[in-house]
Amino acid sequence: MAETAAKPRHGLVAFGCVGIVAAMLGASYAAVPLYNLFCRVTGYGGTTQVASAAPSGALERTVQIRFDGNVAPGLGWRFEPETRTMTVRIGETKLALYRAKNVSDRPLTGTASYNVSPNQTGAYFSKLQCFCFTEQTLQPGEEIDMPVAFFVDPSIAENRELDDIREITLSYTFFPVKEPKSASRTVADRPKS
Repeated sequence: MAETAAKPRHGLVAFGCVGIVAAMLGASYAAVPLYNLFCRVTGYGGTTQVASAAPSGALERTVQIRFDGNVAPGLGWRFEPETRTMTVRIGETKLALYRAKNVSDRPLTGTASYNVSPNQTGAYFSKLQCFCFTEQTLQPGEEIDMPVAFFVDPSIAENRELDDIREITLSYTFFPVKEPKSASRTVADRPKS
């Protein structure tokens, strides 16, 4: 009698274990998108914000923006800011340009990761337009300007912990893309400069 009662319990334990494994597997797949969403919403780790409109006014307070550009190993590009620093008023929309050149003998596609430092300013650094929103494909020897339109949100003035911030660094690193998405910008569909 004890043997027949144990069989349903073993099945229940096995079903519970499979359920736990499935839940852990699902959580591991959801972790990266959820972490990225958390970073975009909170500015955690220096993640910048994406804005659909600029603020209506600017403050007198200024901050110096430093620009940094890097290329990860495996991507045959040169990538750097055209201007190293820029002084902006809080709430003022500005345009910065980065220059990228494919120094290889074949088309290469890259995607940019980005952040700002100090990290706590990420929640206030907003981009209206950026080359980093899409993959970029450059033909051999091709050299282009890559714009980023941005502002520092005036609400930073409400955070007294950031009153001493006088400089923000915007940093990009381009990484190679193994299989470009079809939506990548190519030479044919880029605006003429």
